[in-house]
Amino acid sequence: MAKNIEKITIKIEGIEWEEALDKAFKKKQKDVKIDGFRSGSVPKDIYIEKVGIESLYMDAINIVSSNAYEKAMEKSKIEPVIAPVVDVKDVNEKEVTFEYTITGKPEITLGAYKNLNIKKEKVSVSKEDIEEEITNLRNQLAEIKVKEDGVVENHDTAVIDFKGFVDGKELEGASGNNYPLEIGSNTFIPGFEESVIGMKVNDTKTIHLKFPKDYVKDLANKDVDFEITLREIKTRILPEINKEFFEDLGYDKVTNEKELEAEVKNILVDRKQKEIDDKYLEAVLNKATENMKVELSDEIIHDEIHRMIHQFEEQLRLQNISLEDYFKYTGTTEEDLHKNMENEAIKRIKYRYLLEEVAKKENIDVTLEEAEKDAEEMAKNYGITKDELLKAFGSMEVLKYDAKMRKTLEFMQNN
Repeated sequence: MAKNIEKITIKIEGIEWEEALDKAFKKKQKDVKIDGFRSGSVPKDIYIEKVGIESLYMDAINIVSSNAYEKAMEKSKIEPVIAPVVDVKDVNEKEVTFEYTITGKPEITLGAYKNLNIKKEKVSVSKEDIEEEITNLRNQLAEIKVKEDGVVENHDTAVIDFKGFVDGKELEGASGNNYPLEIGSNTFIPGFEESVIGMKVNDTKTIHLKFPKDYVKDLANKDVDFEITLREIKTRILPEINKEFFEDLGYDKVTNEKELEAEVKNILVDRKQKEIDDKYLEAVLNKATENMKVELSDEIIHDEIHRMIHQFEEQLRLQNISLEDYFKYTGTTEEDLHKNMENEAIKRIKYRYLLEEVAKKENIDVTLEEAEKDAEEMAKNYGITKDELLKAFGSMEVLKYDAKMRKTLEFMQNN
């Protein structure tokens, strides 16, 4: 057995188990019906004779499980990193035996985590970058107008009716009416949007395409026909670069195009610097993790995956989508999701263990005062109160841990 895994046996017997069985009986007694006795008044010996003492075991186990768990934790020499696995090994009228499998942090051997010779890129913003960003800003504030004449062009929004057919049969979920399709958004499968370019209002055409190889299993690489009718063309009218445009963007100090370019350049420099910093930090963590030795058990990996799935489920819920609906829409299963998350889960665990070990070796810590100050700044940035932030994190200890990990990240990034 691995050093970080411990099995502990806890036996609940004698008076404690007798009292648990009595409590379980009283719970059952309220509802049990036995001829010759009023509801709720059957004696325990008669109940056991007629129903069997085995019917009390599950409730009695639940009654003593909390105390058994506490005893296991007191006896354990390992601090669990995931919820212990409990197995009822034996149960009878005299006793119940629990076996707890406790998994602690695995042995970790740090390798090199400083002076890793990873080159950090320098920020570079070209004139083309600035022009592209200004075009994006103009597109964001563009006025949408119906194009009375002409044909669909790139970046227009084509309002279409469409139906998909595979093997001559209409494909469920592959149709729509008055669907606004922005040409160039790559919303549909390759070839679809390009086929709409050049159509006029009320034109109908059938296009022949193929689903991508990495599409949902049942349709991957299959031929598909789409019948398309164009109902309306909407085009973007870009705003002029003037005072009104600057005000709409919230650039109060900008008065001309040259100042706009300078403002946009500053924004792009900040954005790219953050991207470079994130990329550099990821490279540092990857390299330091490669240099570290650690063996992760399946239980630790699966626990992290389940945590990630729960987070993903919460994100879907905010969009009013259930996990079941997600599987239905994507043609995937929970097993697929579990498998897809495995590599990310392993990376997260290794990063966490790496940071904890580096913090320990470098004596990196966060005082309560530092954590309090950090919480106030975070709350201010999020636009919430400190109490609301604490509630979101769960406790000040969790906030302290989070601050400590960020402090360790800074240390690794600068050494």
